[in-house]
Amino acid sequence: MEKRKRTVELEKRFEAFGDELKWLYLELYRGNTQAYDYFVSMLERMYKARPAALKKLDRARVKNPGWYRSHDLLGMQMYVDAFAGNLRGVREKLPYIQDCGVNYLHLMPLLESPKDRSDGGYAVSDYRTVQPELGTMEDLSELTGECHKLGISVCLDFVMNHTSEDHEWARRARRGEKEYQDRYFFYDTWDVPNEYEKTVPQVFPTTAPGNFTWLEDAGKVVMTFFHPYQWDLNYANPTVMNDMTEYMLNLCNHGVDVIRLDAIPYIWKTLGTNCRNLPQVHTLSRILRIACEIVCPGTLLLGEVVMEPVQVVPYFGSVEKPECHMLYNVTTMASTWHTVATKDTRLLKNQLAKVFSLPKEYIFLNYLRCHDDVGWGLDYDFLAGFGMYEAAHKRFLNDYLTGAWFGSPARGATYNDDPRLMDARLCGTTASLCGVEAARKAGDRPALAWAERLDQMLHAYMLTLSGVPIIYSGDEVARENDYSYQDDPVKSEDSRWIHRGSMDWAAAARRNDENTVEGRIFGTLRKLETLRRDHRVFDGQADVWLPETWDDGVLGIGRYYQGEKLLGYFNFSEGERTVPLEERAGYEDLMTGRKETRDRVTLPSGGFVWLLRDYDAEARERGENHG
Repeated sequence: MEKRKRTVELEKRFEAFGDELKWLYLELYRGNTQAYDYFVSMLERMYKARPAALKKLDRARVKNPGWYRSHDLLGMQMYVDAFAGNLRGVREKLPYIQDCGVNYLHLMPLLESPKDRSDGGYAVSDYRTVQPELGTMEDLSELTGECHKLGISVCLDFVMNHTSEDHEWARRARRGEKEYQDRYFFYDTWDVPNEYEKTVPQVFPTTAPGNFTWLEDAGKVVMTFFHPYQWDLNYANPTVMNDMTEYMLNLCNHGVDVIRLDAIPYIWKTLGTNCRNLPQVHTLSRILRIACEIVCPGTLLLGEVVMEPVQVVPYFGSVEKPECHMLYNVTTMASTWHTVATKDTRLLKNQLAKVFSLPKEYIFLNYLRCHDDVGWGLDYDFLAGFGMYEAAHKRFLNDYLTGAWFGSPARGATYNDDPRLMDARLCGTTASLCGVEAARKAGDRPALAWAERLDQMLHAYMLTLSGVPIIYSGDEVARENDYSYQDDPVKSEDSRWIHRGSMDWAAAARRNDENTVEGRIFGTLRKLETLRRDHRVFDGQADVWLPETWDDGVLGIGRYYQGEKLLGYFNFSEGERTVPLEERAGYEDLMTGRKETRDRVTLPSGGFVWLLRDYDAEARERGENHG
């Protein structure tokens, strides 16, 4: 009976998506029916292999398709080894993760990769094997199973643009097997690569210049957009698409709920273009979405598109033909740190106005920082109107946020500095960028109080935005920069490890002590997260706007949903600021519980306020009083 039920279920999914899948696949691969038939048989095989518990979860999520749009989702991102040593260690730390209010766990790359040539795990040598020191695929399944029991979803990176040069395909290609060379971009001479170089920008011009690498032992040139040890895959070859999709679905069948599609804009290459965001990329994205709808419809696709908004939004697809379920709000993150440095909210307001105007169905992941660097992909045409020009402004931002600017409390580090272009990216933990590290070392209590306030305000602002907020592990207890990476021969050349350090469990143990920095930061974040969970005004379907503050140093965000109205004000300026309210009476300060009866509110530097008005409660109260 169960077997018949599963067969009917699969047939219904093919009825819903099969015609579109066939059209897309055969259009992309020029009528290659043999490759298409294999792709379909692979989907059927992966569906049959999917554990019963995961199929049950799929069915529940299909009945509630907006489950991931809920305002009770809170994410945490971490490297497994830095957080708890291995996958079993993470499982043992699930009570701590729950204590943080987290129900979305993003595990950084953990599949097998060469230790000395992994780019933080983004050079995968075996997609079916966990890095030995982190555990096994069985450990991954046990962890995801335990997470599901606790209501925690698990996200994992799927590195799809390239493999490690140690991957079996790459080793066989290096030995001269043409079938495997065709899975990459191999050339006998530099003629074609040189043509690509005319139009393709370099990803890491300083640390990994050029887009191709000469292989002395193979006597060939291979495409390597990111690093010489990461060989770009040729998705024009349907075998690559078929096998990589199977690798992805295998992770889903081990309980991964969210697949982060790493570097997805790069996956299709065409000579004479910049090899970014080409139309075929969206065809591939839609095929991957359909593959999940057929095999594991409870799984979400998260697109890593670290580009300007006009290039990000298309990865949602359309309402009729969706691609990614969620995307990173990367430009807002960069604009936020610009605002911290300049004390000027005009760029951030302009950026948020664009985000707020998008359909409510578009779900962004919001974050103050992640495992990667902060790239200054800002709207320089807009900034030029205020005398902020790209090269000089990037230099100022990096100087301020690394502490090189006189009087700056921030302690970050630059990454991939290119003196020729006067360009660099920024690294650092949230606490260190806010000034906690500098104030602690100086023993400066007023400076520490200000830094803590800024840290708390930034998290409050992030939690005010619609979407899914993500905290990087350690930020909940104000973890500072970890400079020990400089003594590691493998990591020392990559300053991003400054904010990827090991979890400080001694600091975490102080999280409930209000007399400590850790306790004050943790306590405020937990209160903010609880308020966000408990109030419907934070729902993704809420109307969101930018209330006028009449002050370029203060950001205002308004929200309204089903009778609840929230006004959030955030003071990025150096001094105390007073902001007029849209209405005089009826607001409650959510952080203090006090009623706000004045027509304005005063904020200290780095301060914030969440003001709530519940019109439904007021109406009920008036009715009771009238009765």
